[in-house]
Amino acid sequence: MSDFPSFAESLMENLSVSVSLVHSRSQFGGWNRTEEIPSFNRLYYIAEGEGSVTLNGVTYAPQPGQLMIMPAGSVQTTTTTREHPYARHFCHFDAFIGEWPLFPADGRMILVDAAHPEDIRRQFLEMEAQFREGGYLGPLRTKAGLLHMLAYCMELSGYADELNRFLRHEERGKLSSVLQYIEDHLDGPIEIDTLADIIHLHPNYFIPYFKKVMGDTPMHYVQQKRMDKAKRLLSFSGLPVSGIAERLGMDLPYFSRAFKKATGVSPSAYRNGSK
Repeated sequence: MSDFPSFAESLMENLSVSVSLVHSRSQFGGWNRTEEIPSFNRLYYIAEGEGSVTLNGVTYAPQPGQLMIMPAGSVQTTTTTREHPYARHFCHFDAFIGEWPLFPADGRMILVDAAHPEDIRRQFLEMEAQFREGGYLGPLRTKAGLLHMLAYCMELSGYADELNRFLRHEERGKLSSVLQYIEDHLDGPIEIDTLADIIHLHPNYFIPYFKKVMGDTPMHYVQQKRMDKAKRLLSFSGLPVSGIAERLGMDLPYFSRAFKKATGVSPSAYRNGSK
């Protein structure tokens, strides 16, 4: 799948997460569960103790200093001992790309060693404080902490293979050619009919299909990609603003209006502010 990296990046740009609980526990109670099927993902950091997790029929023995992700919808049995129960920090969360879960229910459990356990523990405690104390910036900081740890777990576990499997799913995989077409044609007109024709769908069916997978309408996605490219060119190239507009297939006045609507500043002001 030659276009996997750009497709994967496009999907990650449309990832949405929400946090429903951040907490810590060190007691025996609350961990032992039999064939539970939760509607949310679980992220755990094990600080100490011993026990096991059986997820979708596969048994693991998480050790102190390890992080793990248990996907929503998976069948979970968890045990620990009264003598040496798990001390754990945990976060319940949802993570979706469009309408699709980032961690499929039929997938494996992610289990990785934390390179710097105390840093992970401190980050969990900070997330817990932000979640508990609230404030208008609390959710933002909690999500930032969660995203950092998700990226850490996915990188160490080689989750690219799981993501590749996600992309190869028939309903999603065929969209990669559409995203590649958009990427290759940002300098010219892009029509809904053309995009729909790539995967042999009527335009009326293509628009909701695209939004279901990507979480955005096709034309809004195209505009977002053009503005992202404009930001890169303004920051890292010496092209004049008129040349950047031309690179994006726009006349200068329209490009200036679209860029200011998207960013709140003119292209020239953005370039000056990014130096």
